[in-house]
Amino acid sequence: MGPHLTEDDVRGIAEVARIGLTEDELARMTVDLNAIVGSLAGIFEYDLEGVSPTFHPIGGLVNVMREDAETPSFAQRQALSGAPHEQEGFFAVPSILGEDGDR
Repeated sequence: MGPHLTEDDVRGIAEVARIGLTEDELARMTVDLNAIVGSLAGIFEYDLEGVSPTFHPIGGLVNVMREDAETPSFAQRQALSGAPHEQEGFFAVPSILGEDGDR
């Protein structure tokens, strides 16, 4: 059996995933992805007629989350009482974007 994916297929997948590939990487990725798809060829040895696809390995899952209900919460002053730094009624934290000072 020949390759399942062409370099154009892999280039399209890379574009959708926003992955930049050089021509050399594209060639290697095409070989690798075809090897992965080829490793699944054994599944066709089984008679799967009438077998429904399984989208989750544990069937019959239900949402176990509680109702979204409003409950009493801390007052702003109480919530900020343990903060190491506060600025204008908000938690002040160090900047992670390279700017000087707290934000």
